[in-house]
Amino acid sequence: MTASPSTTPSDHERGAELQVLTTDECYRLLATRQIGRLGVNAEHYPLIIPLNYAVDRDVIVMRMAPGTKLSAVQHANVAFEVDEIDQRTRSGWSVLVRGLAEEITPAHREELVTRTEGTGLTTWAPGEHGHWVRLIPQAISGRRIIPGQLPPAFEASAYL
Repeated sequence: MTASPSTTPSDHERGAELQVLTTDECYRLLATRQIGRLGVNAEHYPLIIPLNYAVDRDVIVMRMAPGTKLSAVQHANVAFEVDEIDQRTRSGWSVLVRGLAEEITPAHREELVTRTEGTGLTTWAPGEHGHWVRLIPQAISGRRIIPGQLPPAFEASAYL
């Protein structure tokens, strides 16, 4: 017999847990990935754009081609999100960075240009991505879902 929705254990009853991540843990997780999603306002709409990135100390470094994305990040408040989701275990984490984006140009200090380019960031997308952009965080937050007791892989009636 299958449980009705009203008798199905809730996430809380199964022991699932939502953890708030520390700033240090957020940066540690950011350093484990290469692709994130940049949120910008452009052309009268919010845009979410997947892109490659690197972490330089506490700054997110991106490379871009000329166009809508690059125009939208010029000294703009943006959001940047990275996550890892495991659908099978219903677990994962997400880190959100909010801050100011700026293109790095020869007008910046030579040390900053060298350090930014020294991240070795390469892009997966084809084409010229010669414009370097840094996201200077104003706020960073993260969450992790820890699964509780997972439902069985098969219904009980499937076993002999």
